[in-house]
Amino acid sequence: YLDVPFQHASPRILKLMKRPANAENNLERIRAWRKICPDLTIRSTFIAGFPGETEGEFSALLEFLDEAQLDRVGCFAYSPVQGASANALPDALPDEVREERRARFMAVQENISAQRLKRKVGMTLTVLVDESGANRAVGRSSADAPEIDGVVHVSQASSARAGDFVQVCITRADAHDLHGDLVP
Repeated sequence: YLDVPFQHASPRILKLMKRPANAENNLERIRAWRKICPDLTIRSTFIAGFPGETEGEFSALLEFLDEAQLDRVGCFAYSPVQGASANALPDALPDEVREERRARFMAVQENISAQRLKRKVGMTLTVLVDESGANRAVGRSSADAPEIDGVVHVSQASSARAGDFVQVCITRADAHDLHGDLVP
């Protein structure tokens, strides 16, 4: 599980954010990491609507997202923060544009996430149980950071208790979560 704050795909926007502007190498890095560890989960966060971001730069960000196929992603619409130097940058985008871009970004990522999680159907995963009750449990796999990522919903789990590691056969997936049965 790697959490890498890529933030954006445009070298110009990354430079304005005062981040390393080597976005063109990130796809190569991702491919290399996955070659070394095919089961690697990669999480990142991005900012949409940074001051001066063009529609073309935002489109390039969506292309990066589609090519990178990251497992877990969050995106924030840029918002001014007191004392931040970015507040003084020209070409601030209206709130509705920033939010619309964030929503478009997350719609693309939701499709990616659904497809990546669908690959786990039929697998048996080790799950740490967080909550249990009434023959059901909710937990996390090694690909799920607590309170950030999705969860694994476990049925047939009458014996599972919070804190237990259990084996779960994944039976279905949605855009964020996995569902499965406790393996006896």
